[in-house]
Amino acid sequence: MSVIAEIIDTLEYKVEKLFAKLKGLEKNNQELKSELIEAKHTIQQQSEEIEGLKKQYETLKIANSLLGSNDNKRDTKLKINSLIREIDHCIAQLSD
Repeated sequence: MSVIAEIIDTLEYKVEKLFAKLKGLEKNNQELKSELIEAKHTIQQQSEEIEGLKKQYETLKIANSLLGSNDNKRDTKLKINSLIREIDHCIAQLSD
């Protein structure tokens, strides 16, 4: 019977070890989930910031062109023409 008792003790030890490892892995999994949520939040914030900076860049580019810079004159003219078309369209809708 001592052989069976040793086998049972060995199995109990291995099962306890597995449970401990399982708890460690569950804790690690939870930490990774938290990191993932935080990373997604950071990415969202950075995407919003990038969009804001792109808009600001376009505005500055147009303002620079209006101040006399030749670099972006064509883009500025196109933007102004587009705005004039939109205004004309609005006026036409109001007139109807």
